[in-house]
Amino acid sequence: MSAVPAFSQTLRRHQLDLARGQTSVLQVNVGLLCNQACRHCHLEAGPARPEVMDAATMEQVLAYARRGRFQMLDITGGAPELNPNLELLLEGACALLPRVILRANLTALASDQHRGLIPVLAKNKVVITGSFPSLNAQQAEAQRGPGVFERSLECLGLLNQAGYGQPGSGLELDLVVNPAGAFQAPEQAATAKRFRQALASRWGLSFNQLHVFANVPLGRFKTWLLASEGYEPYVRRLAEGFNPCALAGVMCRGLVSVAWDGYLHDCDFNQAAGLPLGGRRTHISEMEGPPPQGQPIAVGEHCYTCAAGAGFT
Repeated sequence: MSAVPAFSQTLRRHQLDLARGQTSVLQVNVGLLCNQACRHCHLEAGPARPEVMDAATMEQVLAYARRGRFQMLDITGGAPELNPNLELLLEGACALLPRVILRANLTALASDQHRGLIPVLAKNKVVITGSFPSLNAQQAEAQRGPGVFERSLECLGLLNQAGYGQPGSGLELDLVVNPAGAFQAPEQAATAKRFRQALASRWGLSFNQLHVFANVPLGRFKTWLLASEGYEPYVRRLAEGFNPCALAGVMCRGLVSVAWDGYLHDCDFNQAAGLPLGGRRTHISEMEGPPPQGQPIAVGEHCYTCAAGAGFT
């Protein structure tokens, strides 16, 4: 069996390159601390991770958002809710940018300690995107840990009560589905229809959009794949599904990612892979504006995830 070709080699074979378009999205990872240790996590986030963005770096993020005139701030983690300075970032970002997304950890947001964030999010019309990998409790908890399924349902109920996911409220609630293992992602439209019907009929819950993403072979998921001798077969399947048409819409072309320490990467996955923006460590305080159009994007085997099938946008 031949080796999986390097992603850069596949690009050359198709006479393609991967370079930036106009960068309008500033993604911020506020830390690797999380109340869960999910099997598929590309960043290996978890309860023992000490890396958390401090208030001074958040102020630098806001200053960069102002200088760069970004159109969207995309806040992620870890569990962003566990960062004690999250409200500082939220309030500042909502005053600056037309659209702010929080990639919420539903189990953290539903906790007694953090559910007070929900009115803050609603007041500022922050878009909430939450991982809800399966309608089957056993599958969801195999990926994300015991008790996750019921606590996630509880959080969706709290968000619906606050107006999220309700027609005409202006409060957007989106869900993300990842396969439970080393499988290709299911078709998005059919999955969204199935989740919408099941959540409404079984639990009286509603949401706006559903996104289906494949698991990225990095971090804890890569470790599991290597231990089960599944890494090369999985990457090979992704490579065989390479879709040249998907390349135009991959998120790294219009997004720049800030790690918890303020250093820049092309995307959250390159952050996990240790690939810095432009090939050198660059702090947000050094940047006058967004990365220039046409700047090459660093690539690795994990990039097959975003360019397989319908892509990862």
